[in-house]
Amino acid sequence: MQEISAAELHDCIKKEQSFALFVFTPMCGTCKLAERMLEVTSEALPAIVIKKLNINVAHGLAEQLMITSVPALLLFQKGELVARHFAIQSVAFLYEVLKPLV
Repeated sequence: MQEISAAELHDCIKKEQSFALFVFTPMCGTCKLAERMLEVTSEALPAIVIKKLNINVAHGLAEQLMITSVPALLLFQKGELVARHFAIQSVAFLYEVLKPLV
């Protein structure tokens, strides 16, 4: 999982890439658990591109992307935001959510 900046996120969207964006804050315990579940899921779905963004250093993006809490998982297909998930329930849940991005 590659950590990206706000500028890099804008580039990915501009290039119409398909990817999942994990939004977190470093001090969030639930975020750490969700990140571990995403790492396990990415092993099962190696073709999925997952990027992560520390929302603390991406000023303005929380409002722009309508991120109401962390952890958050945003799904982009061809540069378009197609889904937002704020409850990262399990590896099985993540597998089902991420599978369409293959």
